[in-house]
This record gives sequence, structure tokens and C-alpha cells, in this order.
Amino acid sequence: MSARRSPSLLDSFNYATEGIIHVLRTQRNMRIHFAVAFVVIVLALIINVTKLELIALLISITFVLIAEMINTAIEGAIDIATTSFDPMAKLAKDIAAGAVLLASVNALAIGYLVFAGKVADRSSDLLDRLREAPAELTLVVLVLVVISVIAVKAFTGRGTPFRGGIPSGHAAVAFACWIAATYVAGASHRFLVSSLALIMALLVAQTRVESGVHSAIEVASGGLLGALAALIVFQVFS
Repeated sequence: MSARRSPSLLDSFNYATEGIIHVLRTQRNMRIHFAVAFVVIVLALIINVTKLELIALLISITFVLIAEMINTAIEGAIDIATTSFDPMAKLAKDIAAGAVLLASVNALAIGYLVFAGKVADRSSDLLDRLREAPAELTLVVLVLVVISVIAVKAFTGRGTPFRGGIPSGHAAVAFACWIAATYVAGASHRFLVSSLALIMALLVAQTRVESGVHSAIEVASGGLLGALAALIVFQVFS
């Protein structure tokens, strides 16, 4: 019997590529990481970051992707090795997930340090003009968003004002609040407040999809409706 042939360099490259593709196909978090990485790189090119800033972003992105792949590999190996609950197996999975969390937090910190000043400077003129808008506009925005959601759902005949159907009422209100918070926040903390409000809005949207109440399209349409309604109101009445 002949010995098994060692894989060639091309075979090794193909196996590695298949591993990446498999993780992308099977792991939702990996797809999210890839989408965020794409957006970050495009934004970095648009705002013309320095070479060192780009290097820091690429390293942090790669760090997150590698951590996610290792986490997936560890979970797969443990699932094969154990068929019943094992506290040590759970601990190993938790540690691997913790590595992904640390890598993600590091990437967020680097992204904030790179983009905060640049994005804030580019948007300061627009936000300063809208800063003078009365606080009552925020309430007007929320009322208009709720009315718009009810009207669309009445037209389509699907869902209740805040459950099911298109668009998602929760997502619409959450993204309208994000826009309103961005305009109302003071100049010194505007980017931070806007970032936190956006993260909260995204979390609201994610919970609606994961709970099975809405589809991704319904949540996306709700978020778009809320954000556009807030933008229009602040633009017209400011």
C-alpha cells in the first residue's frame, strides 16, 4: 500500500479557502464581521485615512476574523468529541467566544480612534445647522413615524402597529431616535452619542429578526422609514 501523498501547496491553499467559505456559509457572526469589515475599508478609503491608520484597521479586522474562525473550529471539534454535556467543554467554548469578544472590542476601539475625528469634522457643518432645531421636533418625528408605520401596515394589511408586517415599527422608532439623538447632542460628544444610539438601534432591529417577529427586509424598511422621516423633518423645519 502506497503512502498517502502530502498535499501540495495549491491543495493547502484550496483547503484553507474552503475553510473560510464554510465558516461564511454556516456562521452568522462571520458574515456580520465580513460585512462590517467591508464597510470599514470602504469608509477608510472615502475619508482618506493615513497609511498607519489603515494598517491598524486591517490588523484589527484580521484579528477579529481569525478569532471567529478559531472559535468555530473549537466548537466543531468539541461537538464531535463529546455527545453529552461536559462542563469543561462548555468552558472551552466560552473561552473561545471570549477571545472573539476581546478581538471585537479592540476593533471597535481602534475604529473609533481612527474615524471619530475625521467623521465628526466632515459632518460638523451639517449638524451645526440642524443643532438649532427645537426639541419639539423630536416628538414630532416620533409621532410621524408611528403614523407612517400604521398607515403602511394598514395599506398592506399585514401585522399590527408594533408586531409583524412591513415595516417594523420598533426599528422605525429606534432609527428615528438615532437621528434625533445625533442632531440634539452637543458638539463635543456628538459622534459618541450618535454611535451609541446607532448601536442601540441596530440591536433593536436584530432582536426583532431573531425573535421571528419580523424578517430582515421588514426591519430594514422600518429602519429606513424612521431615519428618512427624521431627516426630512429636521431638514424642513430646522
